Amino acid sequence: MLKLFEITDPQSSLEWMLFLTKKYLGMFVEGTGYTLYIATIGTLLGFVLGYVVGIIQDLGSSAGDPLAKRMVIRLLKAVATLYVEAFRDTPMIVQAMIIYYGVRQAGFEMTPVVAGIVVTVLNTGAYMAETVRGGIGSIDVGQREGSLSMGMSPMKTMLYVVLPQAFQNVMPEMANTFLTNLKMTSVLNVIAVQELFMAAKTVGGNYYKYFESYLVIAVIYFVLCFAFNQVFLLVERHMRDTDDYALAVEYLEGD
Repeated sequence: MLKLFEITDPQSSLEWMLFLTKKYLGMFVEGTGYTLYIATIGTLLGFVLGYVVGIIQDLGSSAGDPLAKRMVIRLLKAVATLYVEAFRDTPMIVQAMIIYYGVRQAGFEMTPVVAGIVVTVLNTGAYMAETVRGGIGSIDVGQREGSLSMGMSPMKTMLYVVLPQAFQNVMPEMANTFLTNLKMTSVLNVIAVQELFMAAKTVGGNYYKYFESYLVIAVIYFVLCFAFNQVFLLVERHMRDTDDYALAVEYLEGD
């Protein structure tokens, strides 16, 4: 096996893949690092953003509420809806170009990596917002009514009863979003982010062996996504065995 990596005059596609992997291993590793970094930070922050936007979209008001409160809720929901639709209805590659070059044109400095993270966060938040809203809506209304009848405020009902269960419902989608972001970081090469796709593009250009270079990163993407998918399946299986109402019970017992 070691002799395969000692090839100096590659002929077949497999030999070229091994040759390029050995010669540019550092570049592939660096590209993988940036891909994981952007996907991880983008997914986590995007999940938080999506949760906030999802809660805003779930806000409601009654005729008895003060006019100022109703106006604020309507404004927040309008802004949240506009944000979600804007990022769900446009390609991520276009968003990256607009944000990166738009910020620079406005006179502010932003590195490609930071721009890539910002785009990933905003894109993830828009998709997760709809998932969170659906997760909150899937919780039985009777649980909210029961919590309110026990003296819990609407905010505490949301924090201790609704959100813990909604989190379990949206966890699989969060895992899928992370796997999607791992692959979607490839579009960030248009703003010069040195992620995995950019590494393959650069390596392939050195020998005009784009096919073999892209095959190398295809293997890397596959290994990453397969490994993380197995981890997420284990986490999801573990969460199914936990008590949905643990946080709510602890809160009520504390009172």
